[in-house]
Amino acid sequence: MELLIFLLVLGIGLTAGYYFRRTIAKHDAKTAEAKVEKMISDAKDKYREIIIEAKNKSLEVLEKSKQEEDKRRRELFEIQRRLEKRESMFDQKFLEFEDRRAKLAEKEKGVETLREDLQKIKEKGLEKLEKIAALTKDEAKQVLINNIESTVKEELYNRVRKMERQTTEELEEKAKHILSSVIERCTTTVNLPNDEMKGRIIGKEGRNIKTIEQLTGTELIVDETPGTIWVSGFSPIRRQVARVALEKLMADGRIHPGRIEEAIESAKKDLSIEIKKAGEDAMYAVGVGGLDPKLVQILGRLKYRTSYGHNVLQHSIEVSLLAGLLAQDLGADVAVAKKGGLLHDIGKAVDHEVKGGHPEIGYDIMKKFGLPEEIAKVALEHHQDHPETLEGVIVKTADAISGARPGARKDTYEQYIQRLDDLEDTAKNIAGVEKVYAIQAGRELRVFVEPAVVDDWGAKKLAREVADKIEQDLKYPGEIKVTVIRETRVEEYAR
Repeated sequence: MELLIFLLVLGIGLTAGYYFRRTIAKHDAKTAEAKVEKMISDAKDKYREIIIEAKNKSLEVLEKSKQEEDKRRRELFEIQRRLEKRESMFDQKFLEFEDRRAKLAEKEKGVETLREDLQKIKEKGLEKLEKIAALTKDEAKQVLINNIESTVKEELYNRVRKMERQTTEELEEKAKHILSSVIERCTTTVNLPNDEMKGRIIGKEGRNIKTIEQLTGTELIVDETPGTIWVSGFSPIRRQVARVALEKLMADGRIHPGRIEEAIESAKKDLSIEIKKAGEDAMYAVGVGGLDPKLVQILGRLKYRTSYGHNVLQHSIEVSLLAGLLAQDLGADVAVAKKGGLLHDIGKAVDHEVKGGHPEIGYDIMKKFGLPEEIAKVALEHHQDHPETLEGVIVKTADAISGARPGARKDTYEQYIQRLDDLEDTAKNIAGVEKVYAIQAGRELRVFVEPAVVDDWGAKKLAREVADKIEQDLKYPGEIKVTVIRETRVEEYAR
């Protein structure tokens, strides 16, 4: 009985479990089917979106392609239009050229005919002249030459005299420059507090002045010039030593041979320090370094050297700065240009002691102190017509600029302006003259005239008149070109 009940309960449990499992399986199947349907639905939606996006992109590509095609079509149309226009212009120019060539051919034939007619007329005229004058062709030619010679003889004579006078003036000017250079290189002025000091400097039986001259290697010139003694000597350094020593003696008041020796030794020491400082200051001013101390000492000696009244050390600094600016603009070696410009006149520091010209002396000095060839050659080439290096050309140009600027060499700015004003005044008061300009540093005078007052022939006469007036009223070296400009301007407005 118990077994029967157990079997019955087991059967009922199995049946219930079977139906329960079946129910769960059906539910799981429905759930999976729903997921699959949802995935399919999502995939369809994604597919639609992709299709729509692809259609939009394809439409954009088509639209862009259409725009580019339209643009290229317009460009091709514009190119075609230009080519057609150029072809039309070319055809027109070609027709004009053919027409001109035909006309020139006709004119050439006419000119040839005229030439033949003129030759015939000339031959007939010569025959008539020979008959009238009873002269042959050669005799008439000689008469014509004689007439021309007598007409221009005086003008040629005046021209020759002018050239002779010009040459003489140039030689005199050059001689003045040479003499002034020599004089300023040999003398130094010492100002005295009073004329009584002259006697004290000379000393008893001239012993003081002899001591000074012997120890400094210079000569003291005491003349009638009030308050002045001249120190004469070829070495600027020795003259400077003598000048400084004299100033020390005059300041101290004790002037005798023993004190003179002390003053000269002190002056030499002070001058040595000052020379070195001058060289170092010059290097600092232009931004150059790396020079041998002895070479710097030689450079400083240029402080007491002048050329045409221009201090050579100051001139060297100017040349170095100008050469650096030019080299920077021209793409050259700035360091070589500046160093070469500073040392280009170094030979002048010792040219009173060493034989030869200062370019060669400067070259030898720089080579002695181990400077590169491109820098040493600058000193050698700065007075040559065709320097080999770009830096040499730059230093030569800077040297010319520094030496030629107004006021650099015994020629003041006021004098320069006055000469130009005098030159312009020669033509300002002439009737018909509107404006006058002196250009090319006074080598050319440009005269603008009023076209309504002065005609073409009058302009030629006015140019001769101005030239004659300059010759009569002014003194000038060389030649001055007179240019008369007659210009007519017509203005109108299109509205």
